[in-house]
Amino acid sequence: MGLKRWFYRGGRPNGAARAIDRWTAALYARGVAPDHLVALEVAGRRTGRAVTVPLVMAAVDGGRYLVSMLGEDVNWVRNVRAAGGAAAILHGRRERVRLEEVPVGERAPVLRAYLRRARNARAHLPVRADAPLAEFARAARAVPVFRVLRAAEGEAEPGGTRTVAPAEGPGGAGRADLADLAGRADRADRADRAGRP
Repeated sequence: MGLKRWFYRGGRPNGAARAIDRWTAALYARGVAPDHLVALEVAGRRTGRAVTVPLVMAAVDGGRYLVSMLGEDVNWVRNVRAAGGAAAILHGRRERVRLEEVPVGERAPVLRAYLRRARNARAHLPVRADAPLAEFARAARAVPVFRVLRAAEGEAEPGGTRTVAPAEGPGGAGRADLADLAGRADRADRADRAGRP
C-alpha cells in the first residue's frame, strides 16, 4: 500500500493525515500556495462550528469545482449537504460561496480536470488521469463534485462569523497565527466527528 493510500486507509484520514491537513488548510487559507489550492470552511453538521479542510479546486469552462477524492462518506461532503451548500473559500481572503452538487452525468470533465491538478488524489480515484472521458463518466457516481458559486446577499454564513484575515506583509502569517488557525480547525473537526452517526 502506498503512503498516499495509507494516510486515508478505509476512506478516512488517520492521525498523521489529519495533522497534515490542519497545517495545509491553514497555509492555503493564508494564500501561501497557488490559487487552486484552497481551504473550504463549512459548518459542522452536529456542532455548527466552522470546520476547515484543504482542497484542490478544478476549473472547467470558467467554472470552479470542488471534488471529494475519498467519495461520499467524508465529513466535509456531509457538512456541505447539511448546510445547504453554504460555505466559504479561503485563500488569502474569505469568499462566501454556495456549493451546488453537480449531477452525475455532468461530472466527467470536472473529474478529468481535477486529476490533472490534484496529483495526490490519483491514488484514491479508480481512473487514470489520462483515461478517456468515458472512464471518468463510469467513475462519476462514487465521486461527489460541487460547483462553487458566489453567495447571494443575505445567504447564511457557514458556522458563524469566524473569519481568516489576509496575510500581512510579504512573509504572510506567522507560526503562531497558523498554529492558532490549525488548532481551532482541529477542535471543531474533532467535535464534529464525535457527534457523527
